[in-house]
Amino acid sequence: MTNPTVPAPQGVQATPPPPATKTATVREIVPVGPHTGPIPPFPLRVSGPVVKGFGRGSKELQIPTANIPVEGLAVGGCDTVESGVYYGWAGLDLAPSAEAGSEAAVPTSNVFPMVMSIGWNPFYKNEVRSVEVHIMHTFPTDFYGVQMRLVILGYIRPELDYVSKEALIQDIKTDIEIARVSLEREAYRRFKDEEWVRSGTEVGVIEA
Repeated sequence: MTNPTVPAPQGVQATPPPPATKTATVREIVPVGPHTGPIPPFPLRVSGPVVKGFGRGSKELQIPTANIPVEGLAVGGCDTVESGVYYGWAGLDLAPSAEAGSEAAVPTSNVFPMVMSIGWNPFYKNEVRSVEVHIMHTFPTDFYGVQMRLVILGYIRPELDYVSKEALIQDIKTDIEIARVSLEREAYRRFKDEEWVRSGTEVGVIEA
């Protein structure tokens, strides 16, 4: 099975493009991206503080998201990247109390697999672009204001509209599983140990 075409970073989109409409269909859960590792324009690195989103991820979809300001997409000399669904790793500067119930206030870096949506979310008719990140981990509490670093390693699919909320949820759950199997490959798993995503320090070269 061939992998989806990898989109190159593009300029700011002033208005949302008309998305394709999708019904509930079964998609095959297979890794996306070359098995040898990410190819340009990946990896992309994005960072920003976790901010409040639209409040729909947990309440309506039961798929919580951690959002960052869309300005955080100003990476690699680009103002933004193509709308769509991506996967990679998320580094969070969490205090131990946010993860383990400790009273200590010294922050620690934690890295988790993630799948993210960049776009207009046409099902909800958003008027602004958003960056919504689903981190594949269960957290005991919210962590608004925490710095989040994303290393984006691949592209799963374009942004779509849906005929029902159930079709949207089914596609998101499939995206999560595709991200999971894609990141299990060694050429992608090793980015979890990159210094930038772990602590925000300067990126070193990861040999192919």
